[in-house]
Amino acid sequence: MNDSYLIKGGKPLKGEVILSGAKNVALKTIIASLMFKGDVILKNIPKINDVLDLIELIKSLGVKADFIEKNTLIINSDSLKSNRVELQYGSKIRVSFMLFAPLLHRYGECFVPNPGGCRIGARPIDRTINGLIALGVKVNYDSETGYYQAKIINKPKGKYRFEKPSHTGTELLMMIGLMTDEKVEIDNIANEPEIDDLILYLNSAGANIKEEKNKITISKNPELKQKKAFTIMSDRNELVTYATLAVASHGNIIIGPIKESLIASFLEIMRKAGAGVEKIAKDKFRFFYQDGIKPVNIETSPHPGFMTDWQPSWAILMLVAKGKSVIHERVFENRFSYVEELKKLGAKIDFIDIKVENPENFYHFNYEKNKEYQQTIKIQGGYELHNAILNIADLRAGAALACAALLASGETVVNGASILERGYEDFVEKIKKLGGDIKKV
Repeated sequence: MNDSYLIKGGKPLKGEVILSGAKNVALKTIIASLMFKGDVILKNIPKINDVLDLIELIKSLGVKADFIEKNTLIINSDSLKSNRVELQYGSKIRVSFMLFAPLLHRYGECFVPNPGGCRIGARPIDRTINGLIALGVKVNYDSETGYYQAKIINKPKGKYRFEKPSHTGTELLMMIGLMTDEKVEIDNIANEPEIDDLILYLNSAGANIKEEKNKITISKNPELKQKKAFTIMSDRNELVTYATLAVASHGNIIIGPIKESLIASFLEIMRKAGAGVEKIAKDKFRFFYQDGIKPVNIETSPHPGFMTDWQPSWAILMLVAKGKSVIHERVFENRFSYVEELKKLGAKIDFIDIKVENPENFYHFNYEKNKEYQQTIKIQGGYELHNAILNIADLRAGAALACAALLASGETVVNGASILERGYEDFVEKIKKLGGDIKKV
């Protein structure tokens, strides 16, 4: 299997990128579709590895799912035949954990393995498990088999408040709430746009979900049935990858379609850094290099703040800034796998300690007092990057490393392409159209 990129860097990237559908909406809408009756048609679904793996997983459960056009997927779960997710599938992709909802909906009991996915931190699922229990789901974990067993005795009802917001937890409990005969309230939710898109999708099929500030209320609804095809939102993480690359490479790239509200905090920081940013249509933006890049410090936080998924790409832009910049990661506790790899290219990056008052509240993961963390890096920009052999450890870090290779002189090998392609559709083709020298080997 070809799983490396061979990249010759040093060229300004110019042209246009048509954004693919959002990975984190595609996966959740596919799973939610298993709670529908009859055919479901989803548009703008990216053909990325995570989506393809999920399709194989649901097919193993008896679901019919096929692309009828490049990015149009038709799903029918009427033939769902199993309430057990096989370990070989479930351990491969983290979103498999959300299959609790459709399997409980269909069978009242299910068996789901401990989820896989990128290891960018402990990503504790105890908040979600506590939520399931609070809504009336019985959950047991077998440490020997690695499986969760969940069972519904009575219809879900009641309230649950997340101690700290959880993106996937919010979506799963919302889907569990679809089975209520009364009402389910979920408080202190994650307020990400991808969750709003999932709510829009479910409500369009008959669900009764209301979102108000930090709370979601799900009331009894009729059987879900799609009335018309649903088109998912564009991927804002993909935009950030190509936008920072455009400016860092001294290039000029038009990117869209995407709503400005989804990337407002990113646009603000880009302008602060001196990047060229221009809105050229209702849903298109131009990013270009102009008069140097200024160092800008960032802290990651949930929407509408600067996303954790954006910080590896920001690090790449800061490599060409004139001066020192700091990135403080607040969402996950292991998000800097790219640092040692970038050093191979000649990047000047160091871990630093920043004292934080009340870190248990400041960080969004489960902070442990006696554990050592590396949550902050300092980047000294302005150094020339040279070729190296790099290894991808997680999805967003992988995109950052590929972009760094496109800035470096000489020929760089980036191993682990399949990890990057978990979330980026047609990455090689899009880079080539921008004038980048890349091939898969």
